[in-house]
Amino acid sequence: MLNTSTFYYDQPFKLESGASLPGFQLRYTTLGTLNKKKDNVIWVCHALTGNSNFVDWWPGLFGEGMLYDPNQYFIICANMLGSCYGSTGPLSVNPETNQPYFHDFPLLTNRDMVRSFNRLRLHLGVEKIHTLIGGSMGGQHALEWSIMYPDSVQYLIQIASNAKHSPWGIAFNEAQRMAIEHDATWLTNTPEAGMNGMRAARAVALLSYRNYRTYEKTQHEDTDEKIEQFRASSYQRYQGEKLYRRFNAYTYWILSQAMDSHNVGRGRGSILAALQMIKAKSLFIGVKSDILFPLQEQEFLAKHAAQASLAVVDSDYGHDGFLIEISKLTQSIASFYKREASPVVER
Repeated sequence: MLNTSTFYYDQPFKLESGASLPGFQLRYTTLGTLNKKKDNVIWVCHALTGNSNFVDWWPGLFGEGMLYDPNQYFIICANMLGSCYGSTGPLSVNPETNQPYFHDFPLLTNRDMVRSFNRLRLHLGVEKIHTLIGGSMGGQHALEWSIMYPDSVQYLIQIASNAKHSPWGIAFNEAQRMAIEHDATWLTNTPEAGMNGMRAARAVALLSYRNYRTYEKTQHEDTDEKIEQFRASSYQRYQGEKLYRRFNAYTYWILSQAMDSHNVGRGRGSILAALQMIKAKSLFIGVKSDILFPLQEQEFLAKHAAQASLAVVDSDYGHDGFLIEISKLTQSIASFYKREASPVVER
């Protein structure tokens, strides 16, 4: 049974930018039971617009009889700092002003988010995480975590992600932020600010999550006679509307900036030097058709991180393949555990 809790940190929390939060909260979801040794933890890091309910957006990996069975593991996912699903974010009330932060919410980096996750880990008394797993932005978090706190992770599984966010990825994010800032409401301090711009931003994002083949396969017209009202057009609007109903533009802005900040080499000499800090046995999984986090990024990680291997998922779904190709992911991860002779943890 899924359980949702909130972790409260009531001390000033200094951010990488030099700014501070007066404190924060993290909403987190768990499945299964933490064993006596507290060594059966599977920690899931979610993607940019995801949330802590990992069973909802990553079905098929977690549950009885699945790869991560709650009868064996304690599975946890915390909603990232800055998001809008129960953790402290731009629509949260600033205790110093008794008003929502809105545009005053400070710049976050992935490292800030990982530091907040680690506070939760320490609160739970978990000395070592059995497996730290994440895809996309969640994969960035998992990699940073394995570098920042190398002794806390036994196995790292990073999917469709990278060592630093590419100029290509940053350009996509900036185009989305441009869509938001060109919404006339964006500069207002209201919960609805920039929401129509975010609709357009999400449509831009979809072009990077999928690819030419995906659209040809799923949005192809069955007639040669159309001159308007194309399936691909309505699909873009539908995806924008879906996000509009569950997200906010402030959070989209803040989290996309945090993704852009991702560079494990910052302050560590180089990316290669940073990757050598990882002590976990690592599996990097790439999706062959991913244009946002292309396979070359996962190949680089597998080549330069210690104790690392690579798996490739063949999919027509591009970057979104990491959320869709569950059976292929399961097979790759199970093979990795078998090669590494992963011990069966005690309940």
